[in-house]
Amino acid sequence: MTIFLASVRLQLERLRRSPGSLQALVATPLYSLVFLSIVDLAGRPDLMAYAVLAPGVMALWSIGLTVSGETVDEERANGSLELLVAAPVSLTVVVLGRVGTITALSLVSVAESWLVCWAVTGVLLPVADPALFAGVLLCTVAAMVGTATALAGLFVLARSARVLQNALSYPVFLLGGAMVPTALLPDWLRPVSRLVFLSWSTDLLRQSLGGPRVVATGTGIAMILLLGGGGFAVGVVLMRRVLTRVRATGAVTLS
Repeated sequence: MTIFLASVRLQLERLRRSPGSLQALVATPLYSLVFLSIVDLAGRPDLMAYAVLAPGVMALWSIGLTVSGETVDEERANGSLELLVAAPVSLTVVVLGRVGTITALSLVSVAESWLVCWAVTGVLLPVADPALFAGVLLCTVAAMVGTATALAGLFVLARSARVLQNALSYPVFLLGGAMVPTALLPDWLRPVSRLVFLSWSTDLLRQSLGGPRVVATGTGIAMILLLGGGGFAVGVVLMRRVLTRVRATGAVTLS
């Protein structure tokens, strides 16, 4: 717990000095304007919930993905990754604390989308089921932290985390149903989308706003937690194997 809290304080301090990790929060209002404009020009006010949710979901994934990579890249650039690997502390706990902190802060993007919608259209999108909405957001944050932990293990061995980050951005937006529901994807792609926890999150979030019921609430929440927990378990195993390898070979800086 001491290591976890220390990593949380470290991330907060780094955000104070260099808030670049939260740059997706700057882009969120712009994405909101784009999506709201598309819905308005198409004459589909019934899709406003889709336009409001999409930027928030995208920011949540983008920020979690960014910080999981930067955790490794920053330590490598500072020359402290070797010390962290050699230290008798769990790198997984360090990553968990840092990613969890910034992912929780990224929930601000959801509020941003609502405010932009209200400012532009004069409509404050109502939440039909506040309990479900809040519960799904919390489960989504937990799943994002678990998934980012797994990704951090890959980033340790990657020469540059930025390449993997770019490759995992827009495909996940599509498979996760950020703007377009996964039900509209080609038949062969739908099973693949169900392996992305965001696809369950977006379905439930739309339901909480009064959208069509496409998945049972219990099933959806269970799948979000299962996929997020599975990602975390894979991350723990992968991190241990990666650290065992780099400690044996010494190939950290040039990996």
